[in-house]
Amino acid sequence: MKKPPVIKGIENVIEELIFAARWLQAPVYLGLIVATGIYVYKFMQELVHLVTTVNEINEISVMLSILGLIDVSMVMNLLIIVIIGGYTIFTSRIDFGEAEDRPQWLDHMDSGILKIKLASSLASISGVHLLKTFIDIHEEASADSDFRSVVIEIIIHIVFIVSALLLAWVERILHGSHHSSHGAGQVDIKH
Repeated sequence: MKKPPVIKGIENVIEELIFAARWLQAPVYLGLIVATGIYVYKFMQELVHLVTTVNEINEISVMLSILGLIDVSMVMNLLIIVIIGGYTIFTSRIDFGEAEDRPQWLDHMDSGILKIKLASSLASISGVHLLKTFIDIHEEASADSDFRSVVIEIIIHIVFIVSALLLAWVERILHGSHHSSHGAGQVDIKH
C-alpha cells in the first residue's frame, strides 16, 4: 500500500531531522580538541618541572615523571582516535584531499575497529598506571603499601585487556562471516 503524499512528506522531514542530528556531535569533538590543548599544557608543565628538578630527584622519581609524560601522550592518542575516528564514522567523512600525512588507520576504520582501538588504548593506559603503581610501591617499600588498591588496579587492567581481546574476537567473527558470505575470505584486522 502506497503512503499518502502528506504522510510521506512528514516521514521525509523526520528522517532528514534524524540524519542531521549527527551534527550535534560536532561541538563535542571540538570540546575534545580543547581538552587536547589542556593536555599539551599539562605535558609541557610536567616536562619543565622534570627538566628543572632532574638534579634534585632520584632515578625512580625521574622514571615516574617520564611514565607520567608517556601517560599524557597515550591519553592524547586516545583523544585523537575518538575525535578523528568518531567524527569520520558518525558525523561526516573528513576530506583530506591529497594530504600525504593522512592517518593510515582511517582507511579501514569502522565502528567495530574504533571500539577495538579504544579498548586497546585504555588497556595500554591502564598498563602505564599499573607500572607507576608498582614503581611507587618499590619506592615506598618501607611504608605500608595499600595491597588492596594494587589488586584492584590489576583487576581493572585485566578487564581492559580481556575487553579489548573480546572486542577484537567479535569483530573478527563479524567481519570474517560477512566477507566469507561474499566470497572474500577472512579479514586481517591488524590496524
